[in-house]
Amino acid sequence: MRKAKSAYVCSDCGATALQWFGACPSCGAAGTLTETLSERGSVKRISGAAPGAVSLEDVETRELERLSTGIGELDRVLGGGLVAGQVVLIGGDPGIGKSTLLLQALSSMGSSSKTLYISGEESAEQVAMRARRLSLDARAVHLIAEIQLERIAAALDAHRPEVAVVDSIQTLWSEALQSAPGSVAQVRECAAQLARHA
Repeated sequence: MRKAKSAYVCSDCGATALQWFGACPSCGAAGTLTETLSERGSVKRISGAAPGAVSLEDVETRELERLSTGIGELDRVLGGGLVAGQVVLIGGDPGIGKSTLLLQALSSMGSSSKTLYISGEESAEQVAMRARRLSLDARAVHLIAEIQLERIAAALDAHRPEVAVVDSIQTLWSEALQSAPGSVAQVRECAAQLARHA
């Protein structure tokens, strides 16, 4: 029987240390290292034959149906629109207009598709005020203000939108982790869960 080996994983940044420290040697967060055990030298092997590689030329493709955002330049960047099950991360400097762009897209799409805007940064009132200021069709967008991942997943199950926007991933937290919203571990976990949900 192999001996179990201890490692300490930071709940904030996900870094691994071989011994316990009062603060994570990678990100400096205090009291975030938790012990995990793994078998020394254990490499999981999957039984069966390895899959064969094929040339890209031999892969059969089909044209995927794309959903237009109603914003020509955004559709162009997205390769012609959104594809069912697709997860897209929009990044940029604070105040550059990411939230406004996505609210405009949802408003445009809302006449033909069921949409849901999940706001973690602003209250429902603030989002509604922006929609009115931009003269957007407020009836086309459904909205919840929430940052707890498990409640967001329940809302997605209940509303069953064709398109959902989460603004922003850095504000979300999952009860499965002890770290603060915005930590690397929380962002990684929340993004992975939302991608599985898509």
